[in-house]
Amino acid sequence: MLRRTTVAAAALLAAGALLLTACSGGSTPDASPTAVTPDPDAVVNVRLVAEPGNLDIRTTAGSALDQILIDNVYQGLVSRTPDQQIVDTLASSHTVSSDKLTYTFTLRDGVTFHDGSPLTVDDVVWSLQQVKANTSYRDSDTLSRVQSIAANGKDVVLTLSQPDSALLWNLTGRAGLVLKKDDPTDRKTKANGTGPYKLTNWKQGDSITFDRNDGYWGDKAKVKEVVFSYIPDNQAALNGALAGELDVVTGFDANLSDQIKASGEFTVEVGKSTDKGTLAMNSTKAPLSDKRVRQAIREAIDHDAIVKALGAGQTLYGPIPELDPGYEDLSSTAPFDPTAAKKLLSEAGVQDLTLTLTIPSWYGTTVSQILVSNLNDVGITLKVKQVEFPTWVNDVYTNKNYELSFVLHTEARDFENWANPDYYFTYNNPEVQKLYQQSRSATDDQTSASLLKQAAKIVADDQAADWLYNGASVVATRHGVAGFPIVNVNERMNLSALEEAAR
Repeated sequence: MLRRTTVAAAALLAAGALLLTACSGGSTPDASPTAVTPDPDAVVNVRLVAEPGNLDIRTTAGSALDQILIDNVYQGLVSRTPDQQIVDTLASSHTVSSDKLTYTFTLRDGVTFHDGSPLTVDDVVWSLQQVKANTSYRDSDTLSRVQSIAANGKDVVLTLSQPDSALLWNLTGRAGLVLKKDDPTDRKTKANGTGPYKLTNWKQGDSITFDRNDGYWGDKAKVKEVVFSYIPDNQAALNGALAGELDVVTGFDANLSDQIKASGEFTVEVGKSTDKGTLAMNSTKAPLSDKRVRQAIREAIDHDAIVKALGAGQTLYGPIPELDPGYEDLSSTAPFDPTAAKKLLSEAGVQDLTLTLTIPSWYGTTVSQILVSNLNDVGITLKVKQVEFPTWVNDVYTNKNYELSFVLHTEARDFENWANPDYYFTYNNPEVQKLYQQSRSATDDQTSASLLKQAAKIVADDQAADWLYNGASVVATRHGVAGFPIVNVNERMNLSALEEAAR
């Protein structure tokens, strides 16, 4: 969720398997299999949890922006499918030189911004140069190996100083978004992109509305309007759905599925995700600076109980989830063993320890209650401090003023956070940083993944944090709604296939 560049401390569910055709608008999500006769004037109401602080995707932390704006409003030369395939979008094609140092993208014809301006190669070059030049822009450093960005007719050419196996992937995210050159739009409150939807209204504290972009260069959106209603409380969201106020509900625990299905009006689907329920430990503060204390905390936690309580997902004991390159089962680094945990605390000379867990207020109590109970069993008193998200960003993410923190990191392939000592995790291991850079320099995917696997094992062995679970995407859709993504919805929510039958 919280990339060094993208604070994703609250996101929810994004897109299913995608397919790109020559005339389609980028990646198209795998939909619910139910076929409907779509109503072109349909308005679909979607429940989300975390509202963004502002809409400027260049500088504002939070996966709440990536989740709804990328693919739907903003696009890049390339985009990605939930199964992590990279596909051409604003580029009609791209090539990579044999030495992996030159990337050439041919710009698609007939693309316009939402304000009617035609997309040009100058817009693309300017957008990428702005990201690279402004370190305050999210993901700026992912273009660090790009030496030059230039136009050549209809082509945009990126020349690298050294190979970068992550470049194409990073161009599918914030670093690669194409904006209108010198656009006067106030991006904190409005948006001017190239996607199938226009952002038309933001009622702060309530909702964000998208309208279909009838001037879209690819296949037009199948619904007239999408309204994202921000409802942090799960019970309030379920009540709204049962009252007919919502058509899609995301961001709730699977153990609540029976409640919404009991109405007979909703179908609940569970998809895979790269969500990582991460218990961060500030190793710059004693006694968490002692590896034995961190290991004791990990071995005190019953990961199976957490997954069971959530009703979906799977255990995770390392920084890389199963969907990402470099994954391996690292459960051996922190087996559930309260007796061993007590022994480790004794060896570290720690007794009557009290720690504070800082957590964004929209998270339910399921995970924190289990943590309180598990840690109490080994003699650690855990105080839970729920704060508003801006406070969490300021205190934890920015100032690193915390002991323990829990958030759901939704972003795929975000291992670079563990290779960045300035990230709020506070983890600093030169060997991990070296392996990560080597993985970026690898010229084949297998070598890159192998290096990431080595680095991830070191992070887990260092007890740098605890990875409580690999979450699942849980989505409830009202009968008649089809095409809503069900895979990785917390990270991206591509709505190009969304449709609703006439009622």
